[in-house]
Amino acid sequence: MRGGGGKDAGQAFPIYIAAIGGVLFLAFAYFMVGQAASTRNGAQTAADAAALAAAQDARDQLREGWLDVILDPAQWDRFREAKEYTTSSACRQAAVFAARNGASFAGDECFRLAGGREGFSVTVRTTGAETWHATASATAVIEPKCSFEAPETPAPEETEPDPDPEKPEDPELEEEPDPITGLICEGDAWTIDPDDPELPSVTDLFTVRLTGDDE
Repeated sequence: MRGGGGKDAGQAFPIYIAAIGGVLFLAFAYFMVGQAASTRNGAQTAADAAALAAAQDARDQLREGWLDVILDPAQWDRFREAKEYTTSSACRQAAVFAARNGASFAGDECFRLAGGREGFSVTVRTTGAETWHATASATAVIEPKCSFEAPETPAPEETEPDPDPEKPEDPELEEEPDPITGLICEGDAWTIDPDDPELPSVTDLFTVRLTGDDE
């Protein structure tokens, strides 16, 4: 009587091959899903970095421009309200940070926000030799942290003309300007010294943060 071990082994071999094939397929599928997720995450990281870089560049421009007119408070609002900056400079900085994170703009996708918000929206696409490329978008806003209200100028007092006026003052002697007050940043009052004018730090003046499109 012959044993059936050889026959059983022959029948089991195809099952073994099928099982190994199934395991390999699942492993490959998990690998591909992981690669796709990693690529998407990389694209979102690049988009976030690019949007923040654009907003931070604009924020730096705002402080520099404000410093140029620091002794003329009548010109402060366009800087204090985060409106006076160059879009092209900010978008160039965004492109640099996108490239550092393995991505580039998807077309010319770097826009200054509209509708009363200040900041930037960017869309990037991953670069390199990956099998897949992913696209992601991000928005960063610039939010002013300061208010300004010029102090009221008191009305000049009416005086009687001096019957014996003193010798006129030397016209070359200029009256020293008063310190500029009325600037408040997050509850802190700041005084601008005309002899050594300086603004609060850029982070005291503005907040830069990522935000969703629904905000």
